[in-house]
Amino acid sequence: MKTLQEIAAQLQGYDPQSLPVAQVQAFLRELVSPIDGAEDVSLLEGLNRILAGDLVCPIDVPPHDNSAMDGYAFAGSQLDPNQPLSLRVVATAWAGRSSQATVGPGECAKIMTGAVMPTGLDTVLPQELAQLSPDGLKVTVPPNLLRLGDNRRLRGEDLKCGQAALRRGQRLTPTQLGLAASLGLSTLRVYRRLKVACFSTGDEILLPGQTPREGAVYDSNRYTLIGLLQGLGCEVIDLGLIADDPAQLRATFARAAREADAIISSGGVSVGEADHTKAIMRELGDVVFWRVAMRPGRPMAVGRIKAAQRSTVMFGLPGNPVAVMVTFLAFVRPALLQMMGCTDAPPPLLKARSVQSLRKKPGRTEYQRGWVETDNQGHLQVRTTGDQGSGVLSSMDRANGLIVLHHAQGPVAQGQDVDVMMFSGVI
Repeated sequence: MKTLQEIAAQLQGYDPQSLPVAQVQAFLRELVSPIDGAEDVSLLEGLNRILAGDLVCPIDVPPHDNSAMDGYAFAGSQLDPNQPLSLRVVATAWAGRSSQATVGPGECAKIMTGAVMPTGLDTVLPQELAQLSPDGLKVTVPPNLLRLGDNRRLRGEDLKCGQAALRRGQRLTPTQLGLAASLGLSTLRVYRRLKVACFSTGDEILLPGQTPREGAVYDSNRYTLIGLLQGLGCEVIDLGLIADDPAQLRATFARAAREADAIISSGGVSVGEADHTKAIMRELGDVVFWRVAMRPGRPMAVGRIKAAQRSTVMFGLPGNPVAVMVTFLAFVRPALLQMMGCTDAPPPLLKARSVQSLRKKPGRTEYQRGWVETDNQGHLQVRTTGDQGSGVLSSMDRANGLIVLHHAQGPVAQGQDVDVMMFSGVI
C-alpha cells in the first residue's frame, strides 16, 4: 500500500496549500480501493447495491419467437408487393400458452401480443391494419404494406443464454432489477455495504433540540452527510457530536477506525481552528492537510487512520454547511463509490445557458448553487439561487444543481453556456 507521500509524489506540481480540484480527485483515486466481501440479496433489497460479479443470462430473452402486437400471424414468403394477400383465419395464439396450431399456405392465426409464433409463421399483420371479412374468418393483407418478418420478436434478440446481461461493478437501478427479474433470478450477488462512520466536532455546535446559546450553532452537517451516505447505500455509523477534547476525539477516531471502512468528520481542519482535531489525526494516522483551490470548501484533510491490523480511510471536511456538501459531492462521493466496487462512469455535466453574468477568477474551481429550468424555446438555462456564502444552507435547498466553473475559467457573460452538476435524475 502506497503512503500518502508516495501518492502525492505522482501528482505533477503538487502543492498542499493550493491544490486544484482535479489533483485532489486523482489523489483519491490512488488512495482508495474496493472493499472485500460479498453477499446474496433478494431483488427487492438490491436497489443501489453494487454487483460483485457478472450477471450471466440463464435463458434467452425473449425465450421464443413471439408477436410484437395483436394481429394475424402468417408465413411472410407469401407476400407479393403488387398483390393483396387473402388468408383464412384457422387458429388463435394466446399469450402465455404454447401453440400447437398447424397453419398452412393461405392461412393465418389470430395472435396476441407476446404469444408464441406458431411453427412456420414469421410475420404479423397488425390488427388495426387488417381488412376482415364480415364473418371475421378471412383477412386481407394490402399490397406493399409488410415485409417478411415484420412485427415478430426473435428468440434471444434482447439477451442470449450465456451472455453477460450486467457487469461486475454496476450499481443496481430499478431498470437493472427489472432486467434481473426478467431472467427469472430471485437473488443477486453484491458487495457488502460500505461502513462509514460520521461525526461532527466543535464546542460551538449544538444538537437539535438543545437550548440555543450565544455563539453556538446547531449541527446540520451530520444530518446532511448521513442522508447523502444513506442515498449511496452505505451502512452509516453515527458517532454524534464530539467536543474539542483530545481524549474524546482520540477515542472517537479509534472506534471509527475499528468499526468502519471510511470516516467522515466535519469541522476542525481550517487554519486558525483549535488544533485538537488535526493533532489527533496526525497522531493516529497518515494524514495530509490541504487548502484546495476551490470555492466553497477550501480546507480539507485526507488520510488513513490505523487501528489494530487495519487502516481506515479518513475524510476531514470543512465546518461550513455548504462546503461540506460540495466537498462531499466533488471528492468523497466518487471515492466511496470506488470503495464500494462501483465501476459506473460518473454522470455527465449538463450544458445550460447562464441567465446572468457570473464573477470568477481563474485559478480555482467554483461550485455555485443553481436552478436549472427550460426556457420558452426548450433550451436549458440556469440561474444562481442568491447569496453564495458557504454557510448559507438555504441556497442549497433552493438549488437543483451546482454550476461548475472550472479551474482555468474566467468570468461568465450573460447568455454563455456553463457546466452544471445536477443533484438528481428521474431514476
